[in-house]
Amino acid sequence: MRIGCPKEIKPQEFRVGITPNAAQEAVAHGHAALIETGAGIGSGFDDASYLAAGATIIGTAAEVFASADMIVKVKEPQAVERRMLREGQLLFAYLHLAPDPEQTRGLLDSGCTAIAYETVTDRAGGLPLLAPMSEVAGRQAPQVGAWALQKANGGRGVLMGGVPGVGPARVIVIGGGVVGTHAARIAAGMGADVTVLDRSLPRLRYLDDAFGPVFKTGYSTAGLMVELLPWPTWWSGLC
Repeated sequence: MRIGCPKEIKPQEFRVGITPNAAQEAVAHGHAALIETGAGIGSGFDDASYLAAGATIIGTAAEVFASADMIVKVKEPQAVERRMLREGQLLFAYLHLAPDPEQTRGLLDSGCTAIAYETVTDRAGGLPLLAPMSEVAGRQAPQVGAWALQKANGGRGVLMGGVPGVGPARVIVIGGGVVGTHAARIAAGMGADVTVLDRSLPRLRYLDDAFGPVFKTGYSTAGLMVELLPWPTWWSGLC
């Protein structure tokens, strides 16, 4: 099979659908890896690293789409990319079709077979390709929040971990799923006073058993939310 990987063109997307290691695996199993020139630059992989892995560097995205049996991307194909898909071709990417009827129609019109990473389910009912993205989002949230809290960035000048004599930031994580759990871990690791809220008692028990005193847990109710987030203007926007 000829597996093509075009460069991502969605704004602020720097990832690449196929790494050099993945290309090497594909080639070792008898497939051809066709990589658009510069596709891996945003992730730190130059064309030479793909060539060393046995991949073929292709000059343009149009050539990749025209030559490949399967297209592997990160983000959903943009309008110009959808027009290059064809009947019988496979597409493997994060699609998130529910809020995007235009993309859905474009994929149907192309006749391709589109497989969404986020819908791939393992034998245990888990989502092995979606979970890592949730882990990244959770771990990044406290990092971005800490940056936003800095006075120079428009925040209140709160330090996540505090300093001797000054208490740490209070962090409330709403939802104890994959994103919330990883956010709580990182925020607690930064020294914040963290509470995770959820409405699933089994999940709260799991978090308590797994993390103990690392962060606190609470059953999510309107009353507890008001108690933990006592800002009338903010709260009124949620009611």
